[in-house]
Amino acid sequence: MTTAIRSTAPVQNNPLRDTWTVFAREVRPLMRDPFSLIFSLVQPVVFLGLFGPLLVGGSDRPATDVLAWFVPGILVMIALFGTSATGSNLLYEMQTGSHERTLVAPISRSALLIGRALKEMVPIVIQATVIALVTIPFGFRLSVPGMVITLVLLAIFGMGFGSLSYALALASRSKDWMFWAVQQSVIFPLMILSGMLLPIEQGPEWMQVAAAINPISHVVTASRALLAGDLGSPSVMAGFAAALALAAVGLWVGVAAIRRSR
Repeated sequence: MTTAIRSTAPVQNNPLRDTWTVFAREVRPLMRDPFSLIFSLVQPVVFLGLFGPLLVGGSDRPATDVLAWFVPGILVMIALFGTSATGSNLLYEMQTGSHERTLVAPISRSALLIGRALKEMVPIVIQATVIALVTIPFGFRLSVPGMVITLVLLAIFGMGFGSLSYALALASRSKDWMFWAVQQSVIFPLMILSGMLLPIEQGPEWMQVAAAINPISHVVTASRALLAGDLGSPSVMAGFAAALALAAVGLWVGVAAIRRSR
């Protein structure tokens, strides 16, 4: 009698396939509930509606020039605020037990983080495009090639910052209030020191030094140059360098955190 031999070889993970699986899983709720994307635009629209007239009224430059400076900062703010809060979704999954089930699935741990981080690119691209188009009737002029490159820049930046947000959620899983305490304590100084809402050049010297080492300020400056059509500006290379560095650090920290997750 022949005895059947059952293979006990472990399932080989395919990182690309696993990453795509996680990405598709995370994007699906966005496609089913597009109103969440629309609702998240309320904050940048409020900033545009309130800060915009103040900047235009307080400047002796034409409104088109003021919007050319201000709107790129709003686009970066969308990426900053949106991705910094995404870790809250992971916190909810950990509280409901959904995250634990994904950990025992035959999917590589790194794909669980990278797939989530890649998902952050989708709402950033959609929201930034909507805001840019909405401001055109009010005098905002943009370079179409510059806009496309800006979306790539924001997507890279958002992937890195979103990864850090997920890592923070994993670190604060037992104290979810800690996630929001750290997030709020970090995001507003970074926003102010990036010069996205107010010109940092008018601040004291220490603030200008802090802005120079703030990677977000380089992303903001690069976005302004790109949307103005100055594709060859040195600030564009500096912005991409800052975004890529942030993405590399964010993914490294996030992947390390999720590999230690239990």
